[in-house]
Amino acid sequence: MGFRVPNWFKFSSPTTFYPLAGRVVPWFAVIALILITVGLYMSFFVAPTDYKQGEGYRIIFVHVPAAWMSMFIYLIMAFWAAMGVVFNTKLSGMMIQALAPTGAIFTFLVLWTGAFWGKPMWGTWWEWDARMTLELVLLFLYIGYIALQGAIDDARRADRAGALLVLVGVVNLPIIYYLVEWRNTLHQGSSMYVA
Repeated sequence: MGFRVPNWFKFSSPTTFYPLAGRVVPWFAVIALILITVGLYMSFFVAPTDYKQGEGYRIIFVHVPAAWMSMFIYLIMAFWAAMGVVFNTKLSGMMIQALAPTGAIFTFLVLWTGAFWGKPMWGTWWEWDARMTLELVLLFLYIGYIALQGAIDDARRADRAGALLVLVGVVNLPIIYYLVEWRNTLHQGSSMYVA
């Protein structure tokens, strides 16, 4: 008996993945639109006003999920980069290229909403706080990956170089996340505790 490839592995080929993606994208788009609408309505109209920060705290309902998504998308890119380096799959490069612009948008949204929240709360649009600076580095990693892909003509070499950049940059993620526990920064620590 030889090694048997799992049935779901067939989706690593673009010829089988694209038809599946084409069928599920409209459904996921509708679900996402509904969830975003409900979430924004709840955060801006249902949630009570914060007793210390007033109405200005509501920007956090956009800022924090965008921060999570900026790091999560980069983590997914790192997974696909590792798959591409180890297995040399063409789909890995395609997935990273598809994820990078969305991750860059979320990272920009984090920095932008953070500036809008920081001005009334901290009295400044930007402070060279460690977490803010590392989130800016994450934006540069996204932009650097996109620029690197555009600078190399050979698609295979561009995918490999981009994958290596993503894998080196993934070291930034745990630092961004745990920095508030390691150092005293302007950002508060984690508000989610598991008992």
